[in-house]
Amino acid sequence: MALDMYAGIPVTDHATALGWYQRLLGSPSYVASDTEAVWELGEHRSIFIELRPEQAGHAMHTIIVDDLDELVAQIAERGLDAIERETYSNGVRKAIYRDPDESEIQFGGAPL
Repeated sequence: MALDMYAGIPVTDHATALGWYQRLLGSPSYVASDTEAVWELGEHRSIFIELRPEQAGHAMHTIIVDDLDELVAQIAERGLDAIERETYSNGVRKAIYRDPDESEIQFGGAPL
């Protein structure tokens, strides 16, 4: 079975959110409209922001990456720092970011 993922994040201010997500994820893969931007994270896996003020602030997404430290360093170079970092008893780690609307984006990685 083929599987695609297109995960959305509602935002209250598209311009502010676009700037923040560019610092988090880099340049969008494409801008679908003046109220929606899309980042392709991998083949058939995308995340998007869309102007939907009444729903903003409730998204929670976790993205698992091969090299968490490298990604966190790249994000820091673009001007964002994780608000929190955690390590679970099994060694799995995560870095947590919150957008201007308080939606939470987490990046997780395997133990070192």
